[in-house]
Amino acid sequence: MHLAYPAVLAVLLFSVGVYGVLARRNVVLVLMSVELMLNAVNLNLVAFDVWLRDTLHAGQALTLFTITVAAAEIGLGLAIVLLVYRTRRTAAVDRVTALGDRHEADAAADVAEEKEQAAA
Repeated sequence: MHLAYPAVLAVLLFSVGVYGVLARRNVVLVLMSVELMLNAVNLNLVAFDVWLRDTLHAGQALTLFTITVAAAEIGLGLAIVLLVYRTRRTAAVDRVTALGDRHEADAAADVAEEKEQAAA
């Protein structure tokens, strides 16, 4: 098996993931982009494990570990996103500045937005 094919695919997946993390505002899409990046790493681990003909299959073992960590990360990440959405009513990365109580500036901005919506 040629190593170039899975390596190029992994580079493409990782690049799409980096673009998604840097360009997206929605937290759920950012989490999906992080998953793409982790899957690119998993693809590289398995491809190099097959290419090197490792008898211990260390690449595949590390892939299973990475998948487990990614599943835990998605579970906790989605729980945090849902909690933030319930309190802030937004899932935009730009609007969420702190996980603590709402600041007075945020409350004032919400009041101003409500006034604009009521006037329209």
